[in-house]
Amino acid sequence: MASTTASPPLPRQRSGSVAFQNDRARRRYWLTLGVCVTLAVLFAIGLLTYNIPVAFGSDPFWVIARHRASSVLVMLIIAVCHATATVAFQTITTNRIITPGIMGFESLYVAIQTGVMFFLGSTGLTAFSGIGQFLAQIAVMVALAALLYGWLLSGRFANLQIMLLVGIVIGTGLGSVSSFMQRMLSPSEFDLLTARLFGSVNNAREEYLPVAIPIVIVVAALLYLRSRRLNVMALGKDIATGLGLHHTRELMTTLTLVTLLMAVSTALVGPMTFLGFLVATLAYQFANTSDHRFVFPLAITFAFLVLTSAYFIMNHVFYAQGVVSILIEFVGGTVFLWTILRRRVL
Repeated sequence: MASTTASPPLPRQRSGSVAFQNDRARRRYWLTLGVCVTLAVLFAIGLLTYNIPVAFGSDPFWVIARHRASSVLVMLIIAVCHATATVAFQTITTNRIITPGIMGFESLYVAIQTGVMFFLGSTGLTAFSGIGQFLAQIAVMVALAALLYGWLLSGRFANLQIMLLVGIVIGTGLGSVSSFMQRMLSPSEFDLLTARLFGSVNNAREEYLPVAIPIVIVVAALLYLRSRRLNVMALGKDIATGLGLHHTRELMTTLTLVTLLMAVSTALVGPMTFLGFLVATLAYQFANTSDHRFVFPLAITFAFLVLTSAYFIMNHVFYAQGVVSILIEFVGGTVFLWTILRRRVL
């Protein structure tokens, strides 16, 4: 009679305390999380209520506050997408200096927007909006990524590093095509297009939120519920397989979830390449643990704090709203270079 051998169960963590080296590290984590949440809430309240040029409580006041609330909600969505996707992506690739942007999502977004302007003109770009185009962009990004995963992560010679390199090549190629089309545009068309190509919460429309919010909540929740599996994946393929984890299946599942988050974020507001890397680096620096149950919430909080503080300071202190994404990318890029120079390894 044939016998079957069951895969050994994954190691269980009995309590949150085992994730930290000692009580001091645990207290430091909760203190850091509490301070960041408090600051993020204060900046969010500032964005909602500060410098509204009408009487508090009046009908015009609530109209303006409601409009601002949509922007704050978009910031929270982007924070969840980039923080959760980047932490999970770095875990499955066992590399903390890369981001999901390496798969070419931003380049595809730029190519789509540039192509619409090139072939349909400014009128076509203005009309290229609504739920249909939002879902279409998400579908194209997910389909491209799924095709890439299925091709390069299946079979005998499946290799994650090759997949990442192919993603870089595709992104570079799409960037070159976009640059060529942009050179053929008139100055007025190029100016209109440029406003779409910078990541900004102003690119989001309220009609997108009923679609984006459920997707983000479900996908982020699934990644958080898989925290224990991600903890094992972080140990590497050999150890994860030895502990009973089906590495390739977990890899493809996590990549699919990451792709959905990045597709929603990019289609909603545009490219924000280094935001995820910045907040993931800060989360690991201050979390005092590598347990994803604790890294995920701290990374999301850092992302929301970075976005709300940047928009509040630039809008109400320097009155330079258009440079917020540039500032975030500059700071994130600087942290990226500093991390590489410090580690001296890719």
